[in-house]
Amino acid sequence: MPGPLPPTVDLSAEERRALDALERRHTVPQQVAVRARIIQLAAEGLNNSQIARHLGLDVDTVRLWRGRWLGLHGVALADLGIEDRLTDAPRPGRPVQIPAEPVCQIHHLACEAPSLSGRPISAWSQREIADEIVRRGILPAISPRHAARIVKRGISSRTRSAIG
Repeated sequence: MPGPLPPTVDLSAEERRALDALERRHTVPQQVAVRARIIQLAAEGLNNSQIARHLGLDVDTVRLWRGRWLGLHGVALADLGIEDRLTDAPRPGRPVQIPAEPVCQIHHLACEAPSLSGRPISAWSQREIADEIVRRGILPAISPRHAARIVKRGISSRTRSAIG
């Protein structure tokens, strides 16, 4: 026995044009283009299962984006654009606490030889680099593990940019 019908999605001509343009744009993230397609198919009258099968998605994903679209239906396009309606909601979590300049200084420090800082070691350890960050006044305090994560992110991003 079929389940309840999902709420209908009615699109204005302006919304249809904007969704079509968004889906065809080459610079739009793929997940946003897929979400635009979900809304277009929902407006054509397909139910969540049909859309999920057609696009190769999970039914819960289709249900989520249909619900989000309908939840924003009362907001004018001038206030919230189509792409903004289809982007992920902000995720919870603590905001960035260390600005970009100290991070750059930490990366620079990690590239230096420890002997230049008067340290009798041949390679930086987590503890040594954290102590040097505090000694130089880059940050008032930092854990050795967090210092190592910052250094690792800097090394991996430089490696990726050098490779690709």
